[in-house]
Formats: sequence, structure tokens, C-alpha cells
Amino acid sequence: MPHLLDNATVLITGGTGAWGKELTRQVLSKFNPKEVRIYSRGEHAQVEMRREFPDPRLKFIIGDVRDRNILTLAMKGVDYVFHLAALKHVPVCEDNSWEAVLTNIYGTQNVIEAAIQNQVKKVVDVSTDKAVEPYNFYGVTKACAEKLVINANQNYISKTIFMCIRGGNVIGTTGSVVPLFAHQIRKHNKITLTDPTMTRFLMSTKEAISLVFTAFEQALGGEVFVMKMPAANMETVADAMLKLKGNRRTKVGRIKVRPGEKMHEVLVSHNEAKMTYDLNNGYFVILPHYAGAELGRAYQKFPKLKQTEFSSQNTRQLDLAELVKALKKEQWLVDA
Repeated sequence: MPHLLDNATVLITGGTGAWGKELTRQVLSKFNPKEVRIYSRGEHAQVEMRREFPDPRLKFIIGDVRDRNILTLAMKGVDYVFHLAALKHVPVCEDNSWEAVLTNIYGTQNVIEAAIQNQVKKVVDVSTDKAVEPYNFYGVTKACAEKLVINANQNYISKTIFMCIRGGNVIGTTGSVVPLFAHQIRKHNKITLTDPTMTRFLMSTKEAISLVFTAFEQALGGEVFVMKMPAANMETVADAMLKLKGNRRTKVGRIKVRPGEKMHEVLVSHNEAKMTYDLNNGYFVILPHYAGAELGRAYQKFPKLKQTEFSSQNTRQLDLAELVKALKKEQWLVDA
């Protein structure tokens, strides 16, 4: 049976990142797109990705989501957009607040306007748990981006469908805890731990991207799809990395919690819970306040979320054996 992405032209903003590369890999292997356009501002990253993906269906475009003119030209003839471009590191956004606004907020609005101008069929904004009850500046900008994308369904006269997918940490993303610990052990034979009871959602990039297609197909417009991710505390993550990469001389040091860090992350807040349905397919779905009768009917057959919120503290916790098994599947970690 044909898929939406078969014979389609797809544009991925921030396509050279960990999420973007895995998304590209799965789009090319699972479906038969006409063209996949990688839109990002890093020349070197594009050169490396071109070597990694020698596929004639790929087209690389240097551009920044801050530049609406180039973005609009890049989106000409595009059927579907996956918006992944962002400044995402918490300390970087704290220290460069206005730059985060320009990329994460203004850039998202540019994606919306370029998509409408080019009559794109569907725009998927990939968001983060940091956008829920935001405590750091990165989270604030991503919360604004989510609102812009969801509200675009009612704010503009357009046939473009806008939706969000909200997920927690994926294991292989640059700057996240697992690559950080791997680097620290390799360079210094030492891990720096903040608080061992701190919890984080954890899922492999491959699993997370597989879920993206489920939400992409189902979305009617205006939904926030939330990945049902498991989690682990930092002590378990540290123990797993010590088991896989450490030795008897590997030390564990303690450092202060970084500015903007939460003890536990949230994917569905208590304010959103009453509008959240359990789809029984790896997702919860949050409906917007303005949800009309058609959108309501589409999800009323599903049960409401039973929890008062969905957080890294009350989701399923990975034990040491499960986490070690999951990490062994990460080829980049095996090679590190």
C-alpha cells in the first residue's frame, strides 16, 4: 500500500543532526521519496553527510531558518516538512538568549510562512520535553515554537496541516548525557555526575524516529503527539557506562547542577492531562484548546490519560540490565 512519503518531496530543517540523519536514513530505506532536501547551515556537516549517504535522491541546501527568503526558495515544490533545526543546548541558550529566540522562535515562524506560501501539505515540528513547564530559556523558546506551530492551523487561511511531536532525550544526540559520559571516560577516565537521583527520558534515535512516522500519518492538524518514553536515573546511566566503557580506575566525580536543569523532565503537564488521550501505539496525543468537533471525534474513542502528568519520574524506569542492552545496540557507542 502506498505511503504518504512515496514519490513525495521532503524537506528536513536541521537535517545534519542526529535526529535528522536517522530520519533521512529511515525515509530513504522504508519509503520511496522523489527527493529529500537537507536544509542546514553547516557546510562541513553537509559534506560529511553527503559521504555517509551517497543517494541521488538527496539534495543539500545551505541555509538558515532565520533567512525566510532562502527557506521559501528551498521549500518550492515540497510536499512535507520535518522541522528539526534549533539551538538546543541548555547552557548555550542561557548564555546566548537572543540567538535562541532568532533560531527557535523566529526560525519556526519562517518555516510556517514558507510552508503556507509553497502550499506544503504537512509540517511536523519536532519538539522536546524542555518545552513543558519550561524552566530554562531553551525550553521557553521551544514552548513558543510549539504554540506557533499548533496555532498556525487556525491563525491562517491555508491547506497546510501543522502538528508537533514531543519527545525526551534520545541516546545518541550530541551533547546529551550518554555521549558526554563516553567522551569523559575516553579522555579522562572519569565521569562527572550531578545528582544520581535526577531522571531523564531515554530512547534510541532509531526507535524515536520510527515513532515519528506513526504520528506523521495520523495527524489531522493541531495535535501534539507525545512519545511514551521510558526513563532512567543518572546513577543507572553512569553505572551502565562504567560497565560498558569504564575500568577499575574509572572515577566518578560530583558537580553542581547546571543552570536551567530540572531534576525530572515532563512530557505531559498536569494542565495538559485533561486534554490528553492514550493512543495505545507508543503515543499520547494532546488536543489544542480550540479543537473542533471533527478533531474531537477522531480521538474520543481513545481513553484519557490516567496520570495527572507524564514525567521521567513516573514513567517506566529502565534498570541497569535493560539500559546496558539498549546501549549495546548503539553502533556509534560501540565504535567510540
